[in-house]
Amino acid sequence: MASIQESLTQLMTIDGAMCAAVVDSGSGMLLGSIGSGVDLELAAAGNTEVVRAKLKTMKSLNLNDRIDDILITLGKGYHIIRPLQKHEGLFVYLVLDKAKSNLALARRKTQDVEQALAV
Repeated sequence: MASIQESLTQLMTIDGAMCAAVVDSGSGMLLGSIGSGVDLELAAAGNTEVVRAKLKTMKSLNLNDRIDDILITLGKGYHIIRPLQKHEGLFVYLVLDKAKSNLALARRKTQDVEQALAV
């Protein structure tokens, strides 16, 4: 098992990783962060709303499922939001430089880090 800071350090080994955070989706507060390039406090609050909106929509549609991850593709970057399966109410947020990253490998590594995270 890995601590939040150890997990964030692991995420930063992904090619193209710019910054990462673990966020409480109940409050929108950062539990830990690393890297630069994005205001992570603002991103944590904003992405909390993204997660809440998706969960609300899933409930309205009677989808009995879970979110593996939410991918936001920008012109210059990928933003991965991955709710923690073992720690309900928390999610990992990862920002990648699109030109320097491999999305499939980044999603896989994010999943591995999420599985090992101990809060």
